Amino acid sequence: MSKEFRHIIRITGTDVDGALKAPYALTKIKGISLNLANAILKKAGIDPDVRAGFLAEAKVEKIEEIIKEPTKFGLPNWLLNKRKDLETGKDLHLIRADLTLRTKMDIDKMTEIKSWRGYRHAYGLKVRGQRTRNTGRKGKAVGVRVTTKKRRM
Repeated sequence: MSKEFRHIIRITGTDVDGALKAPYALTKIKGISLNLANAILKKAGIDPDVRAGFLAEAKVEKIEEIIKEPTKFGLPNWLLNKRKDLETGKDLHLIRADLTLRTKMDIDKMTEIKSWRGYRHAYGLKVRGQRTRNTGRKGKAVGVRVTTKKRRM
């Protein structure tokens, strides 16, 4: 640990608040959950109670290495967010813009092959089996609209 405190730390291209504890600071990176953040810190040998601003540059580099290739450091596959990728067949962990882009590509693929989930995505309906009778009416009229006409006498 370094003795000087940094208010903002750059980890994998993301600005992280140094005042947060290390696991919660890592969750600010898109694609890293709290469970994965705790596992990363355990593999890097960092105390989870330390504030992120007190991390030395060497520790930050170690964290970045583990984030780039988590399976190389022995993290279990169930912590990864892209298991058995359709293109490569490998277990991957994507972060930041890669995760957003890959999710969009997966949705486009489902829409293109006209799967059930692709159909639901294309029409803006609920995808995971939720009820749609009462909920999920974003932007649509809810209820009955009554029009009143003036009668001539």
